[in-house]
Amino acid sequence: MFHSKRLFLWTFFCLVGAGHVSASDKPRIAIAGLSIESSTFSPALTHEEAFHTKYGNEVFSLYPFLSIDSPLRNRATWLPTLIGNALPGGTVTREAYETLVNRTLDSLKKNLPYDGLYFDIHGAMSVVGLDDPEGDFIVRIRDLVGKRTIISTSMDLHGNVSWRLAENTDLITCYRMAPHEDAMLTRERAVVNLLYRIESGKGKPAYKAWIPLPILLPGEKTSTRIEPGKSLYKAVEPASTQVGVTDAAIWIGYAWADEPRNHAVVMVTGDDQEKVKHTAERLAENFWEARFRFGFVAPTATLQVCLDSALASPKHPFYISDMGDNPTAGGAGDVTWTLREILARPEFKSENGPELIYASIPGPGLISHAIQSGIGGQVEGYVGAMVDARYAPPLLISGKIESIQYGDKDAEVEAVVRVGSVHIIVTKKRKPYHREIDFTRLGLNPRRANIVVVKIGYLQPELYAMKADWIMALTPGGVDQDLGRLPYKRIDRPMFPFDKNMAEPDLHARMVPLSN
Repeated sequence: MFHSKRLFLWTFFCLVGAGHVSASDKPRIAIAGLSIESSTFSPALTHEEAFHTKYGNEVFSLYPFLSIDSPLRNRATWLPTLIGNALPGGTVTREAYETLVNRTLDSLKKNLPYDGLYFDIHGAMSVVGLDDPEGDFIVRIRDLVGKRTIISTSMDLHGNVSWRLAENTDLITCYRMAPHEDAMLTRERAVVNLLYRIESGKGKPAYKAWIPLPILLPGEKTSTRIEPGKSLYKAVEPASTQVGVTDAAIWIGYAWADEPRNHAVVMVTGDDQEKVKHTAERLAENFWEARFRFGFVAPTATLQVCLDSALASPKHPFYISDMGDNPTAGGAGDVTWTLREILARPEFKSENGPELIYASIPGPGLISHAIQSGIGGQVEGYVGAMVDARYAPPLLISGKIESIQYGDKDAEVEAVVRVGSVHIIVTKKRKPYHREIDFTRLGLNPRRANIVVVKIGYLQPELYAMKADWIMALTPGGVDQDLGRLPYKRIDRPMFPFDKNMAEPDLHARMVPLSN
């Protein structure tokens, strides 16, 4: 009887177009999503286990704003299905994608119908043999839950918004900071918007404006720490809080995948057609006009120049970003080219040389030997180039084991091996190092080292706060910052910066059909 009553109420409000429930009945809201950045220029493949999938009530641990006693948690009946978050990496196997999507759909079937669905994605997933996976995923969800369920999507600003993703979502937003210090705030905003539209009876925003921009730039050139990204994104919040506008967002897009959907996008949703349209066009025009002013967030140079500068500098710690193989952007994380060049430098041959920390390189074989030898023992073995050996082969290192740590979610096992004056962090599986504790738990002090070399692009907040100076090395890898060296074949052309003298694009808003 209760289920029949609920179904009747849900059907009634769907027919009137609001998707609204009575004040005495909490809305039923599902949660689903898969997140990864996938470089199609890396030879790596991403498998199912990389997503560290959470199911059912486990999902709540990912969202502090939905903790058991939080106000938002108590405003709805939450029905989480599956959330998978993978480190950026290579293209996802079709088997992994289909398995995770089908599990999501099977879980959604169990609790139909829904008043709303929160769709938590990154937006830059690549899948073997499939264009626009997030667009495919939301279409399959929409086919199951029906056209009346209100879907609210949150994304990384380095994601891609295809037309079919825009068409099948109702509310959409993305980060407004790079680095992404507002990631959780963005997710909360997507949920708050969803609850408001359901509870108020307003239902789906009446208008969605979508504008593709033929711009494809790396995040290291579009950081909101500096201009013009700083001002461009500063304009988003006031644009989104206008009466008649539900939300506004700018996507930089993901530069290291070769698909037609990879480019910048502006999207605005709301109930005032003219305001939605005008706001989207103004944001898009500002973005286009700023295109020539985007530059790297820090000085860049060849690795040799970076090392020379760091060795000559009185400022410590001096950070060097090893950008080409950055695992936080989709690099394989095991390119040995940079480490080989460092160990070849005479300055680091002696234990009394300048202290350098290198983070990090996978070497499961060497890890096994380190465990057998123990802390203080000597170890020799090959590291790296098990996935990406295009630039340098596996590297043989021999040194003293300074520490071993177990249980990291990504690395599983970590060891510090000292070779000359270089402390090399070797991992069983690849791991990005962007927090101070990543180093200190291994007995390393990144604040006192002369030089810290990290496989990363722009420095994440904790590293940025620690650095005395910083330079970014233009090194090779699957996320090469010199986009002109990458073999793009499928992106839509003309595209800035590849076609600098291209004609002015059409920046008029395309009004996206509502999902119902």
